Amino acid sequence: MKKESSIRNGVIFSASKSPKNSVPMHFKISTIIFDMDGVITDTMPYHFQAWEAVFACEGITVSHEDIYKREGQKGIDSVREIFHEKKKIYTDRVGRKILKMKEDLFKKIFQQKFIAGSRGFIKNLKNRGFVLGLVTGTSRTEAKKLLPPDLWDCFTATVCGCDVQNGKPHPEPYLKALQKLKIKPADAIVFENAPFGIRSARAAGLFCLALETSLPRSYLKEADAVFSSYKEIRTKVKLIKS
Repeated sequence: MKKESSIRNGVIFSASKSPKNSVPMHFKISTIIFDMDGVITDTMPYHFQAWEAVFACEGITVSHEDIYKREGQKGIDSVREIFHEKKKIYTDRVGRKILKMKEDLFKKIFQQKFIAGSRGFIKNLKNRGFVLGLVTGTSRTEAKKLLPPDLWDCFTATVCGCDVQNGKPHPEPYLKALQKLKIKPADAIVFENAPFGIRSARAAGLFCLALETSLPRSYLKEADAVFSSYKEIRTKVKLIKS
């Protein structure tokens, strides 16, 4: 088969394969934007434990899927949706109480852990001159506790849950990041790990690569490409500073 090239957002693909399956992938960009939970920090298991415990107090049983698929969403929105899905009566007072209980429990149980390869990957990009952004649904106060100063300082712009009216999957978080970074969508790519984050990035016009750190790839189909680990990304993705 004759190979042809196609370009989307500065990414060159072999036309003999779809972009989702093409390897290697070549990106000529200035900026890379990261989600935090499940992309940098290995915190999703602790989030699940906290959610599971507080929902149990209300007689609600939640699965890993219930929680992991909502990663990146504002907490109060997750509470409201789960109440409705489980056919429980929801009030804003109850929602705020559950969210406060969850946040307090998470602070008690979480341990600082990182997705394998994430810290080295980020620091390598920074040393090579890439501009880095962070977009997370976590509050700024908590995000700065989860990331050590040397990692936090790698990011030129950060957008946290408290910075937006609409959380993921709405495009506002990534649109705000583009605004802060003063770039166009074609100048950057995003690393995400959950459906809502992928939708948010794509809706903002950004090219999105997903990591299978929290959910299997069947949940990540809306991403432009899916990888099992940073090790696979290093092998199959070539990042060129524009």
